Amino acid sequence: MKLKTKLRLALTFLFAVILLLGGLSAWYLKKLSQEAQGILKDNYISLEYAHHMRDVIDNNNWNEEDFRIFENNLRQQEQNLTEVGEAALTQELRAHFNAFKQTPDSSRLQLMNRQLSQITDINMQAIIRKNEQVKKTADSVYSYMVLIATICALVAFSFIINFPKTISEPIQQITDGLREISLRNYESRLGTNRSDELGEMAKAFNQMAQKLDEYEHSSLARVLFEKRRTETIINQMNDAIIGLDETNHLLFINSVSAEMLGLDASQVPGRYAPDLALKNDLLRTLLNDESSPKPLKIFVNERESYFTKEILEVKNGDQRIGKVIVLKNITPFHELDQAKTNFIATISHELKTPISSIKMSLRLLQDQRIGNLNDEQKHLLTQILEDSQRLLKITGELLDLSQVETGNIQLNFKTVQPQEMINMAVEAVRFLAEQKQIHFQIDLVPPLPAVQADLDKTVWVLMNFLSNALRHSPDHSTIQIQARLHEALHKVEISVKDEGKGIEEKYQQRIFDRYFQVPTQGQPKTGTGLGLAISKEFIETQRGSIGVESELGSGSRFWFQLPVA
Repeated sequence: MKLKTKLRLALTFLFAVILLLGGLSAWYLKKLSQEAQGILKDNYISLEYAHHMRDVIDNNNWNEEDFRIFENNLRQQEQNLTEVGEAALTQELRAHFNAFKQTPDSSRLQLMNRQLSQITDINMQAIIRKNEQVKKTADSVYSYMVLIATICALVAFSFIINFPKTISEPIQQITDGLREISLRNYESRLGTNRSDELGEMAKAFNQMAQKLDEYEHSSLARVLFEKRRTETIINQMNDAIIGLDETNHLLFINSVSAEMLGLDASQVPGRYAPDLALKNDLLRTLLNDESSPKPLKIFVNERESYFTKEILEVKNGDQRIGKVIVLKNITPFHELDQAKTNFIATISHELKTPISSIKMSLRLLQDQRIGNLNDEQKHLLTQILEDSQRLLKITGELLDLSQVETGNIQLNFKTVQPQEMINMAVEAVRFLAEQKQIHFQIDLVPPLPAVQADLDKTVWVLMNFLSNALRHSPDHSTIQIQARLHEALHKVEISVKDEGKGIEEKYQQRIFDRYFQVPTQGQPKTGTGLGLAISKEFIETQRGSIGVESELGSGSRFWFQLPVA
């Protein structure tokens, strides 16, 4: 039977009980009321009439008023004949009263008194009899009502005991089953021996649990297989890999990272990484989220090796759920780069001497004391001189680059006034500026303290800024040179702003990379792409910072900042 049908039957039964009790109570109450009214209307009134007539007889005055009272009561008694024998006695009383009115006689009064006594006795007995009947009816009503109330109470008590249990027990079983499912116990099942809605719910629950159990076993095996395969791949990689969750607890480390950190890979998962880092300097360095452009030098396998650190954020949508630290072994590339740097330094150094000799020979050839040259010879000498000058500049930049890459930059710190550096750089490029008729606008914002810097290398950086600005500025334009103090940073900033075409935003992040040159849209490129890279190394080595601000059509502003002396 459906649960809905059970509820409807239970409520119907309770409604029928209420109607039954209400109907019986109304019927019996009406019956008792009618019987009580019969006593009051029939017998008690007859007693009143008889009482009034006996009062008249007892007074024995028999004036006109007494006859009238007796006559009225007798007439009303004749209209209220309800008991057996009461009519005959009332007729006899009427006969004696009529005779008494004709001939008053005391014997008639005695007969009338006797008749009245008999009428009184009949009504008194009727009152007693009817009272017993009413009492018997009341007792019957009480018994019936008690019986019906007891039956209804028993049935209601049975409903109270059994019906909630019928509903609550399956719900409690389903609740327990859901709790087991939440604990990943997919083998939990419910009894399905009911045919109502709760039974259908239990069947649906069992089907869900079965599907979850099948999915758990199938997906668990697949996940375990994928996990083992992933661990195998990670362990066979030459890179050190460390996985952490969002709370910095270690999830896994491969064999390379375990050997590098001196940890047991099988005991690491689940450990709090900062706790392990307290006694492990390398792990503490790796947990630092700050990225360093320089590779990490780590002593591994009894040799110095070089690694780059890469941090990969793992996200689920917008929520960060962990990160993976990857140390890529770049030792072979570092060795090749070192060999390249040494080669460049050697070749540059070897080329610088013969190029300087060529320049000296060209100047001697241009001296008129040696002899006069025709126009074509002068033109050839000029071209050779410019080519040798360009080649000497390239070799100088390559030598500077080799110093940067080997970390052998020699700095000569001293207190320098910003104006002095600006004047030296401007004088060095003034001839080129005059050729393009470009004006320098120098803005020194007071107060302007001295800086702690290497004068030669800082002037070289500023000259590089000015040379680039002159190369990309149109003729008859203005180059702004500004120096100002950043009090919050305690640094002096020197900037060079031109009126060229500007640099696209996508190239601004790479402008300081080695050998990178901004595309010139078909125009011939000049330079080697090393000037800004070397400038960046020179400034950052002096604990300064360097940058660029540019918009297409608005020119570019290159700046660097150095600490106040």
